[in-house]
Formats: sequence, structure tokens, C-alpha cells
Amino acid sequence: MTNITVAGTGYVGLVTGVCLAEVGHSVTCVDNIQDKIDLLNKGISPIYEPQLDELIVKNSQAGKLAFTTDYESSYAQSDVIFIGVGTPENEDGSANLNFVYTVARQIAENVQRDCLVVIKSTVPIGTNDKVEVFIKNHLKHDVNVEVASNPEFLAQGTAVRDTLNASRIVIGVESDYAKEVLTGIYEPFNQPILSMNRRSAEMVKYASNDFLALKISFVNDIANLCEAVGANIEDVTNGMSYDARIGNKFLNPGIGYGGSCFPKDTKALHWLSEEEGYVLRTVKAAIEVNEKQRFKLIKKARQDFPTFQGLKIAVLGLTFKPGTDDLREAPSIPNVRLLLNQGAQVHAFDPVGVENFKKIYPTQVVYEDSPEKALEDADLCFVFTEWDEIKTIDLNLFREKMKTPYVYDGRNCYSLSAAKEAGINYQSIGRPDVKEFKVKEEIVL
Repeated sequence: MTNITVAGTGYVGLVTGVCLAEVGHSVTCVDNIQDKIDLLNKGISPIYEPQLDELIVKNSQAGKLAFTTDYESSYAQSDVIFIGVGTPENEDGSANLNFVYTVARQIAENVQRDCLVVIKSTVPIGTNDKVEVFIKNHLKHDVNVEVASNPEFLAQGTAVRDTLNASRIVIGVESDYAKEVLTGIYEPFNQPILSMNRRSAEMVKYASNDFLALKISFVNDIANLCEAVGANIEDVTNGMSYDARIGNKFLNPGIGYGGSCFPKDTKALHWLSEEEGYVLRTVKAAIEVNEKQRFKLIKKARQDFPTFQGLKIAVLGLTFKPGTDDLREAPSIPNVRLLLNQGAQVHAFDPVGVENFKKIYPTQVVYEDSPEKALEDADLCFVFTEWDEIKTIDLNLFREKMKTPYVYDGRNCYSLSAAKEAGINYQSIGRPDVKEFKVKEEIVL
């Protein structure tokens, strides 16, 4: 039996380990944080992700999944080691590879049998080559170690489903041995396996994420123009979606992308391209559009409220998207910071993100356990996340609960007609009141 170890129990590492166990492999997940391992050994996931807890319990009880901080023993007897640690953004936008190289050194010092190291983390093009050289230069035992690339394509909130039902599995290998091992591991998933060299596999990950980020920024750019010319972005994107070359995914306008992937990966690829003497102009533009889009609602609100000083403001949704408790690059954070700095009283609701937001603002924000309580006597309301609990609010509650029913919706949760019928002052993204637009006089030459 192949002994598989997964380094890291964050989104990438934990989901990878659990799903490998789910299809029949014997997996040990390693992390250096004892509190996380203690939680996992109790069957509790340290991250909020649908299906994850139940699969942890199921596969742990079946003896296929274990969690430990003892990386020395785990790496010593491993045939395959997946590296699934974080690669956060450096101050200059480049990828921070400290965690990857820390694990690489631990592997080199402890592995005692021939081993395939598989980098699952998102890393700059060429990193797999460098990590292989690094490990070989620091080996303590006479063994053969090869490195392969196997980027992940999961989305937070649907990570388990994305892994078990992936559209494709990409492996970057430099030998028949590595290809054979990874093909064998992934055979039970019954998914298309695309084999290529390591640098191409690394690029597939960045190119995929950056293309989706480009698509989001493009739609937001068009939505902003729709507001200026009197078009409705929902009608526009619906018309676009019938073109099979465009499709209907990632066409929802809003206040920008967030999370652990798109912001980091766009900046990392942009940084890498400049280091290589080439400017990715489209990616650079996507980054710029996204940064400005975050404050789109604040700009709208300032037209109605010259100052936020002393106002009670309801904030509905804190996480960067529904289905996760992740706040990384969430638009709510800079917006709430701005509101607090300008003297607003912020009352916030989020079904799962409150505890993480308290780590940023433990006392400055009042956290409510329902949208209704957050709306009580509020002067205005911002919607930052399209949770079902927020999308299904009776719009009459805005008028009944708020002092003045001004609602600024960054995710287009409600229909314009329903908002009008409820008697609220409602503004969204890319959906202007067409009655405000007058036909310009035709110029006759």
C-alpha cells in the first residue's frame, strides 16, 4: 500500500487529504499547530467547509485518515508526500514560499525511502524545479526524491465537491515514474488526467485563476458603464451568456473578487511577469479594476450621506463569498474600516464569519445574530455577501426596521421591482433606474 502524507491542514492540504482518504487511500495529515490537530482528531474541521466534518469523522473511524504533528515519522515512511501549505502574498505582491521550503527541508532531513513529493500549493512557475534541487541538496539519507506539480482547482465553499468531481486533474511530471505514481493515486477519482511538464502545470493554475479574475473585473467594468449609459447589466450578461464561447459563469457583477486565490494569484503572476521583463497588461488592469470596485457602494452612499459620522450602519455579510468563513481579501474589511474611521456605528450580521471578523474588530463592531437585529434603527445598510439568509429577507423589513431605508447592495441580491414595491431607497451594481436617462438631442449635420 502507498503511504501518503499531506503537509498542511488548511484549505488545500486538508481537503486533499480527506478526499484522498474518501476514495480509498491511507492518508496522514501533518501540521505544526497542535490545536488544529487536536480539533481534527475530535472530528472537527478548523475551517468552515460543507461536507468536510462528516468526511473527516467517516474516514478517521475507518482507519484511512490520521492527523499528527509528528512530521519526522510521517515523512520517514512516506512513499508520496503532498505539500499543501499556504503561499501568502508578500508586501510586493510576490508569493511567499517560506512554508513550502520549510516543509521541503523537513522532508529532506527525514525521508528514508524513495519518495515522490507533490506540490499542491500554488507556486510561481519554476518553483517545482527549485524545490527538487533544494531537497536533493539537503538529503540526510541515500534515497531518490522526485518532485511533481499537481495544482488544485477547488473553490472555497464547494471545495470537497470540486475535488471529488473535478473537471480535470493536472499533473506536471518529468519522468514516467512520477506520471505512473500520480495516475495510480488519482485513478479512483475517475476524472480526466492531463499530464504535462512541471512548468506548464504551474502555469495552468495561474492562468486559470487569472482568467476568471479577468472575467469578473470585465463584468464589473461593464456594469459601471451600464450605470453611466442606462443599460441593465443583468440583461447584458444574460444576452452574453447564450454565446457558448462566453458561457454563463462568473458573469455576476459586484464589489470585486476576494478570497485566498484570485487577489493573490493575479498579483503573483503580474509580479513574476515583470521580473521576467514582460508586463501582463490585462492582468494588471484586472487588479486595478478590482481595487476600485471594492468601494463602489461607499461612493454611492456618499451621494446620499455626505458624512457617516454618528450614523448607525447595518452591514449584511462579512465573508468574501457565501459558503465559507474566510475573510481573506473580503471587501467588507476595508469598507468597515473606512466606516469606523469616519465615526459610524457598525452593526454586522454574518451566519458564519463573525468569529473571524472579531479577530480584526473585537469590540469596535456590534455583532448581531440576525439581519433583523442589524437593521434595527439603522440609517443605511450595506450588503457585502449574498448569503441565502440575506437574499431571502422580506424587503419590507428594511422599511419597517430601519430609521431610513437606504440599502446599498453589492451583490444584486434583490430585484429592482421588489425593492421599489417595498418602498426602499435601493441601489445595486450596474442596474440604474432607466427613467433617470434622457435621450440626447440628435445632432443633424
